[in-house]
Amino acid sequence: MLIDWNFIDTVFIDMDGTLLDLNFDNEFWTRHLPLRCSELLNQPLREVQDKIRSLLSEHLGTLNWYSTKFWSQELCVDILELKREISHLIKERPGGMLFLKTLLSMNKSRILLTNADRGDLRIKCSKTDLINNVDLIISSHDYGFPKESTKFWEHLRQNVNFDPQKALFIDDSEVVLHSAKIYGIAFLTGIEKPDSRAKKNKYSDFVALQHFDDLIRAN
Repeated sequence: MLIDWNFIDTVFIDMDGTLLDLNFDNEFWTRHLPLRCSELLNQPLREVQDKIRSLLSEHLGTLNWYSTKFWSQELCVDILELKREISHLIKERPGGMLFLKTLLSMNKSRILLTNADRGDLRIKCSKTDLINNVDLIISSHDYGFPKESTKFWEHLRQNVNFDPQKALFIDDSEVVLHSAKIYGIAFLTGIEKPDSRAKKNKYSDFVALQHFDDLIRAN
């Protein structure tokens, strides 16, 4: 990837699927949560799976989709506690922390932007070195709009001093990248393999980053 770092002051970077392996989240939603709900609520597994899929489809792209409080209420279980049960699966993606350290040496502002709520963030920060390698962590729940909405970026601009034309944003969601592009973020890149155990992502309009080293070597 050809990045001229002389034109970048701020790096916005996603958490799940970008700095962290998305395998934890995929494992939780597709396997662990349905199974544990079935056990705890004494309901058929297929029935629980259908309910979760229906709710995911209904709330896709909204804050509810990412809210542990919403899911706890809808499913009548403690989502954060169930996440802690498999928190050993939370892993940093290769090269992410080194990339953040390199940005520090280059005097770039490093801001983590995530749709995860604060409860989810606490679990993931406790299992990784994220908090020591970024300058600021912002949850979309702080603003009331997910990253998929341009209103999120408007609120971000009101609270963080940055120039969109001098900002790089890295995220594994093409929908989110499009939102950032519409708002005016100049430099955008996806993540080729957010989940180490799943297929590669395909992007229609963005370059997919294979390794953070590629950006570092571009310096």
